[in-house]
Amino acid sequence: MDRSRSSSPAQLALALSMIALGCLGFIHGDVAMVWQHIPFEHLPGQRAIAYACATIELATGLGLLLPSTAATASAVLFVFMALWVVVLKLPAVLVAPGMEATWLGAGEIAVILAGSWILLATHARRPTFLVGTGGVRCARILFALSLPTIGLAHFFYAEQTAALVPAWLPWRMGWAYFTGAASLAACLGVLLGILPRLAATLESAMLGVITVLVWAPAIITNPTDRTAWTALVISAAIASGAWLVAESYRGEPWLARDRYPSALPAR
Repeated sequence: MDRSRSSSPAQLALALSMIALGCLGFIHGDVAMVWQHIPFEHLPGQRAIAYACATIELATGLGLLLPSTAATASAVLFVFMALWVVVLKLPAVLVAPGMEATWLGAGEIAVILAGSWILLATHARRPTFLVGTGGVRCARILFALSLPTIGLAHFFYAEQTAALVPAWLPWRMGWAYFTGAASLAACLGVLLGILPRLAATLESAMLGVITVLVWAPAIITNPTDRTAWTALVISAAIASGAWLVAESYRGEPWLARDRYPSALPAR
């Protein structure tokens, strides 16, 4: 793999998302609210942890912008996102496995982890289990397994989801169900190799549209709302992670059926 290859649009999108997330961390001196909640009450040094996370986010985002540092930034980001899932999200799933919201929280961050895994795999010089063809395959599987948590949340929390749909759109509850079903369909497409490139691309596009339609108006209405800004940036990072997975199919036919989605993107 070529360390100096030019940045893809999805890589740029994730880089900007991480830069924005880091900036929010420094501005507020805190982690990214519920998305990055530290599950330990009264933990000493929480502000220091928040600044450390912000530093990593900002540094990896900037690193992804430069071909000379993209490989290192990809590796650091992969480890950071893996720790985010395991340390901050997995405990909630283990404590409350019957609560869909805990699975949703883990699944959303796992999509970003899958995208960072794609970057790690494609920037690496020597193929191993984590990188190269095997790494791309594992990242795609992780992405697919994360999507049901997002899709099912639209059914479990249909009213809350419908409330986020712009008021000018008709049949708001229908859109909540449709987008949930679309994520479940994308999961099957990628996992079973049924039009996987199309499935991943449509899922990433849908997540991007949701990001713009839901959170951009909220910020325009209240530009100082920290929750809206954090939600916008996290949602953009999730969409970027999905986009990176979709980009990993570049060069494959759109209507291809592949039971083992393992090919690296075309150069």
